[in-house]
Amino acid sequence: GNAEYMGTQTSEFKEKLVSVNRVSKTVKGGRIFKFSALVVVGDGEGTVGFGIGKAGEVPDAIRKGIEEAKKNLVKISLRGATIPHEIIGAFGAGRVLMKPASPGTGVIAGGPVRAVVEAAGIKDIRTKALRSNNPCNVVRATMQGLMSLRTAEEVARLRGKTENEILPERKRKNLLEETHVEKQENNENE
Repeated sequence: GNAEYMGTQTSEFKEKLVSVNRVSKTVKGGRIFKFSALVVVGDGEGTVGFGIGKAGEVPDAIRKGIEEAKKNLVKISLRGATIPHEIIGAFGAGRVLMKPASPGTGVIAGGPVRAVVEAAGIKDIRTKALRSNNPCNVVRATMQGLMSLRTAEEVARLRGKTENEILPERKRKNLLEETHVEKQENNENE
């Protein structure tokens, strides 16, 4: 049962290798080299995770990284193919600025951020990694930012208000118009 379940799970995840690093440990007779691999996995529908694997050979390190990443999956809030609002994710010295973008913009991002964003299934976004360019911390900062995203409905729920009460004026009108039009259509259908 469990083996079959794992089999189905692996197929739907996109795996992205962010970086492979040769790390060494110095012992009495010289140095021992191993490889660490930073891997991001996601289902392309708002679930994403990352992991770091370490082994004597690169493929083993990558495999371990993927296993680790699947244990640490998180769900993020999306709005269509982009994110609900602008945010800065931070981890250590890594800061990642992420801005929503209109359809057709594509993913504007560097390597580590791009891996996370694409695995999560975001199609349109503008990003900039600030301060640190250490792939590990940039990935963590991106994850932290994405996890802090809230849709308008979520914020309304948290604050016990309706969605209209917290949206700025210009967005509020659109929502009201949309619901109004729908109501009219429903009446006509009757």
